[in-house]
Amino acid sequence: MVRVLVTGVGGPAGRSLARQLMDQGHWVLGVDMQQVQASAADVVAVVSPSSSPGYLWELRGLVGSYGIELLVPTVSDELVLVSQARDGFAPGVEVVMADSAPVRMANDKHLTMKCLAKAGVAVPGFGLPGDFGSLDEAMNVLGGSLVVKPRVSHGGRGVQILECNAPGGQPTDLIWSSLDNSWIVQSFAPGTEYSSMVFRSAAGPEEKDLVVVLEKTGLKQGHEAVSVKRLESAEAADVAYLAREAVVALGLTGPIDMDIRRMPDGRPVVLQINARFGANSAHAPELLERVLLRHVPARMLGGVL
Repeated sequence: MVRVLVTGVGGPAGRSLARQLMDQGHWVLGVDMQQVQASAADVVAVVSPSSSPGYLWELRGLVGSYGIELLVPTVSDELVLVSQARDGFAPGVEVVMADSAPVRMANDKHLTMKCLAKAGVAVPGFGLPGDFGSLDEAMNVLGGSLVVKPRVSHGGRGVQILECNAPGGQPTDLIWSSLDNSWIVQSFAPGTEYSSMVFRSAAGPEEKDLVVVLEKTGLKQGHEAVSVKRLESAEAADVAYLAREAVVALGLTGPIDMDIRRMPDGRPVVLQINARFGANSAHAPELLERVLLRHVPARMLGGVL
């Protein structure tokens, strides 16, 4: 049995991960900035928002008080902060995430797009609102409908699709006028959307990367997945290849979750990357197995895995 702290246990990613761990017999301390159901973990604790000056000290106190051996952050807002502090927890505590530089790159969607494009990894057309003189210019340059979202990851919050003004809807030029360069603009990819999950070991090429592709079979508001289907490797080999190339280009390790979608010509492009477990990790249980085998000594795992 391993004693694990999972952050964001009230959210989809943290809730799913905590349940997987408890089903395998591990002990879970779940933390969230809001009160959640006691059944979400063996013990649930309320903590300050990650923007609070005392957030890291709260996590460190909980790690020490509960004898935590593994800390798994699942909240986008905290990833950079925790990655920078990963060596500052109690001795022997493993923090499951990549180093701070690639995490910072993945956390800023504009930097992600720039890095991937430079490495030759397929991405949609993109830019900052300030790169364009008007909404019409942005649509002309990027090829029609647009997606706008905050540059700094906030899960799926804030994502909007801008199309030509439609009767009865909020005028897209009004939305456009409210944007600054803390947002990113992307060409809208209208094809099939995928959730691609990757585990890449920091040990190097001797350990083969794990890539699992899920097709988002039901979408709410055009981009939020409500149902998924796991695909066999041959069904979306190009998506799996793209996902791995993206992770390598950013230098990420550990569990990674990303959104990929097809352009009108069928070509898959990377929309965004989250350097953490995603909401659908239960559909790829081998992802957690890789994490445990990589980060936890065999004596702690016992016969669970």
